[in-house]
Amino acid sequence: MKLINIKYAIISSLAVYLIGIVAFIGSYYVPIMTDADLQANIFLMVAMIPAASFGAFLYYRKNFMTHGLLLGIVMFLGAMVLDALITVPLFIIPNGGNHYVFFVDPGFWLIGIEYVAVVTIYWSIKGDKILKN
Repeated sequence: MKLINIKYAIISSLAVYLIGIVAFIGSYYVPIMTDADLQANIFLMVAMIPAASFGAFLYYRKNFMTHGLLLGIVMFLGAMVLDALITVPLFIIPNGGNHYVFFVDPGFWLIGIEYVAVVTIYWSIKGDKILKN
């Protein structure tokens, strides 16, 4: 038995990434706070709950029995790769940032912990149904 189906974990991670990017960038067009970067991180943290739940749903609807913590870590690693290849070059570097600043930001890691936690919680709540199918 495979521990994880990488193909579907990547697809799920991509879905979460796309939702997160839309929330993050979209927040700049709705000026609520004076600190637009903080606002974008808050929007992303809020959007991460339904986004990561949706990503876990996409994965588990195929009846894989992967532990939620493992899936959450793999999905977050997928998001990190997408951030390194797309987000940083397209959105962070043009605004004066770089890969180092992006990846050492505590906000990034808090959102990452939230991401993994939401997937793990989804698995623990839906676990009985996943295992019965």
